[in-house]
Amino acid sequence: MLLVALSARPAAAQSAQAKPAAAARTVLVMGDSLSAAYGLSPAQGWVALTADRIGKTRPGWRVVNASVSGETTAGGASRIAAEMQRHRPAVVVIELGANDGLRGLPLAQTRANLEKMIKAAQAGKAKVLLVGMRMPPNYGPDYTRGFEQNYTALAKQYNTALLPFLLEPIALDRAAYQADNLHPVASAQPKLRDHVWKALDPLLK
Repeated sequence: MLLVALSARPAAAQSAQAKPAAAARTVLVMGDSLSAAYGLSPAQGWVALTADRIGKTRPGWRVVNASVSGETTAGGASRIAAEMQRHRPAVVVIELGANDGLRGLPLAQTRANLEKMIKAAQAGKAKVLLVGMRMPPNYGPDYTRGFEQNYTALAKQYNTALLPFLLEPIALDRAAYQADNLHPVASAQPKLRDHVWKALDPLLK
């Protein structure tokens, strides 16, 4: 069951840094409301919690959260070059696509936008973690299957790290969501952090 905002209110990209230093290597997170801590304080979101962990366990790294609530893959693709130039990250986490799916956008369009982001990150010598999402079954088996396969196919084609489904640890737990039944509550964010960490940690080498 997919729980994500179709049209969340815009939110400015926020930065969460862990022991910033001039020579720090950067993890850049490009995501939607699920990564922008929608409905919470920025410090409560899984990205900020990840930054805290990195600050304590991976000296010399920082996290920049360039996620925007309501973002689509088209938005991410249009911003990736500027974000790469601004932050020159060593790792890029791409958590986008769910809003495309909920709007019924063509799968090929979503794939092309994600591909553009991956190629831009790799052109900048960054490692990529592609964070996938899933569509609910009422979208039809072909669309649902194709949506999920976009992530696995791209990860294989471009040899990126892959987390198949961001919300997997909490997807079926109604108590893990805010009143809108879309966005995880603060108490669920550590589970998302831990879930992402399994795929992210090997890239911080």
